[in-house]
Order: sequence, then structure tokens, then C-alpha cells
Amino acid sequence: MAIFLTGGTGYIGSHTVVELLAAGHSGAEYDAWPIKIGDGDQFGSGFVDVNPNSKIPALLDRSGPTPVRVFESGAILVHLAEKFGALLPTEAAARAECLSWLFWQMGAAPYLGGGFGHFYAYAPAKIEYAIDRFAMEVKRQLDVLDRRLAESEYLAGRDYTVADIAVWPWYGGLAKGVLYGAGEFLAVHEYKNVNRWADAIAKRPAVQRGRMVNRTWGDPASQLHERHAASDFDTRTQDKIGDGAAAS
Repeated sequence: MAIFLTGGTGYIGSHTVVELLAAGHSGAEYDAWPIKIGDGDQFGSGFVDVNPNSKIPALLDRSGPTPVRVFESGAILVHLAEKFGALLPTEAAARAECLSWLFWQMGAAPYLGGGFGHFYAYAPAKIEYAIDRFAMEVKRQLDVLDRRLAESEYLAGRDYTVADIAVWPWYGGLAKGVLYGAGEFLAVHEYKNVNRWADAIAKRPAVQRGRMVNRTWGDPASQLHERHAASDFDTRTQDKIGDGAAAS
């Protein structure tokens, strides 16, 4: 169906197609190629043809007579959900709720990543005002999520949707103290409902498999640098092929 051009943070797209395949949508079979942003791969002409904004992830849907490019995570999620009739409610109110939370992530995450994450974890100079400013915004966002998840199993309601897929890598990781090593600083344990939701999603087999795709750090058994067939999860992880072997 598609080629994903992704990096370590391109998990959203691969997670979605793994969920679709797990649900029996065989047409979601895909290739996932790594884009090494540290090496500037995102500025190469081949990648720019798919995403003129030079950001990961990007999708090239080759299922029709003419390839269709899709870039930006939200657009990729909606494209896949509508294509396969899954992970996006069809009833009007539920669909609106799902899309609202999906686009909430698009607007909120830059304050978490480019704002808090940058100044707390990566900036060469620790600027107290910037860290405090963005920390307060991130805690406000966590409170918004926590209040929603106090009344709903998942963000859009009782069903798991593309909204959860989009929000979980950022805010689930944050709630579990993984993202930026900022759990204690942000007192993430206070957000009980976000933690409940984060734990439930982490247990999904498709989530666990999707997180392996294009992963280049951590346990070699959790790293699948390229994905071209379902069997790659069993035969092509780095613990099996080694760092020096080329994926094929």
C-alpha cells in the first residue's frame, strides 16, 4: 500500500498501519524507510518530493494508479483512517470529538516539544523563565487530558482512535516519566487518568510492534531499522542481524 519515510519520531504512521493490519486490513501492508535527520536526509530531493516541509514522517500511498503523497502526522492519520474505514468514528458527534482531540495534539505538542522539551532538556543555556513558562503550559495540557480521561476511556469515547494514536507518544511518554526525563519535575504522577490511559495503550500488541519500526536506540531486540514485511519483526531486528548487516 505505502512507503513510510520516517525516523525515531515517525512512530505515529507505522503504529497506525500495524493497528490496521492487526484488525485484518491486509491492504495496509507497507514499507518503512528510515530518514536520518542528523545526517540531513530530510533535505534530499527524494524526501522533499514527498514532504516539501522536510519533516518526518511522510507517506507515499502507492495503492492506486497514481501515487499520493501525504505529509504531516494528522493528515497521515486521517488519510489512513478514511481509506480503511477504521480508527475514526463515522457518527457525526463521535467523529467531531475524535478530530477535535487529534487536532488538539497538533496545536499542543509544539509547546511540549519545541517549547518545554527544548529548553528543559536540550538548550545549551538553562533559561529559567523559558523552562517555567513552558512547564506551566505542559501541566495545563496534562490537566486538560486528565479531566477528559476521567470521563472517557479513550480521548474520543469508549473506542480507541487516531486521536489516541496521535496523543499517546507525546503525552503518554511524558506521563510515564520517559520523555525528557521530566517526570519528577512536572509531577506527572498527579495525573492519574492520563497514567491509566498511557498504561492501557502501552499494552496493545500493535503499539509494541509499531514502536520498533525505524527505532535505532535501546535494546537491539526492540530495533527494526527498516520494515518491509510482517516477518521482519521476527527475523530482522538488530539483535538478529547485527549493526553491520544491511536490511533488505
